[in-house]
Amino acid sequence: MIRRILMTGDTAGGVWTYTMELAEALGEHGIHVVLAALGGPPSAEQRREANRIPNLELLASDFKLEWMDDPWQDVAASGRWLLDLEEQYAPDAVHLNSYGHGALAWSAPTVVTAHSCVLSWWRAVRGGDAPASWDRYRATVTECLRAAHVVTAPSRAMAAALAEHYGFEDCRVIPNGRSGARFRRAEKEAMVLAAGRLWDEGKNIAAVAQAARSLRWPVYIAGEHCHPAGGEARFAGCTPLGRLGPEALAGWYARAALFALPARYEPFGLGPLEAALSSCALVLGDIPSLREVWGDAAAYVPPENPAALADTLGGLIADPQRRERMAQAAASRAREYTPQRMAREYAAIYEAVQEAKAGRRTLCA
Repeated sequence: MIRRILMTGDTAGGVWTYTMELAEALGEHGIHVVLAALGGPPSAEQRREANRIPNLELLASDFKLEWMDDPWQDVAASGRWLLDLEEQYAPDAVHLNSYGHGALAWSAPTVVTAHSCVLSWWRAVRGGDAPASWDRYRATVTECLRAAHVVTAPSRAMAAALAEHYGFEDCRVIPNGRSGARFRRAEKEAMVLAAGRLWDEGKNIAAVAQAARSLRWPVYIAGEHCHPAGGEARFAGCTPLGRLGPEALAGWYARAALFALPARYEPFGLGPLEAALSSCALVLGDIPSLREVWGDAAAYVPPENPAALADTLGGLIADPQRRERMAQAAASRAREYTPQRMAREYAAIYEAVQEAKAGRRTLCA
């Protein structure tokens, strides 16, 4: 019986949202989650969000993750911290949401979730292989994947990336989930919304800003514009909303008629899911992962073609009936991706890895 999980979480992006949803839904299975936050201290809003989940204990840190600049001293130090936490809390399983610590000498069985990776991001965004400066990262990820008892990914596209870049093919796909109760539909307004890490070239917000110049509706962009390593992303032609808390962002989703994310790289995409749960019509980048998640419930544009994005958005602006049909299709599809479904699958995996490590049966991923 699984009672306690030690989980790691990333404060810098969508992994945080994933861990909050999963932790809360695991409470329905009687599982307590000890969450070790990495990637920077949680914000005040993130702390409040975590404190509202009764079966979650948040432990903060200021350690860098393996994808950040010059991270390796921090990765080693955070590894020692995590092993101390395992000794202190004696979890039934360890669930890692980054790659830096998969090969540590864990006592408990480990589950690793591959949310994204630098090598597949580089291929999608820069059009080639990551340079030799990422060789240590490549070796660390490879070692982590091979050491884990089970590896999961949120999409078949991300699982395929693990096979391509690390030669790892034994990956189980568990789509992310988001609670529909957190989102609503208000009276839709004549606006286009984009949201995400604005500094991430994979989100391709620059194409939204370029398309905005030819649209008759205003375009709003929400998200963090400061890169963790320094530098800022600024886009003319759009109205910046800054980094919004979950409730404030939900209010914008509720009012927006259209949501645009012409992503070059998005292994799952929580932003489109949140927008769809708010009955926004979706215009997304034409990449395998987003096609996989959304099927015919979204419109797709080539990420490198801002003119096509402007034409597609303009066509939906001019056709309210089609826009409404697409909004309804997106909302229907979004309701398939629930935290409860996600938590059921992870709870079953935790049980399986615990039993397998105890030698009671063979684990089948």
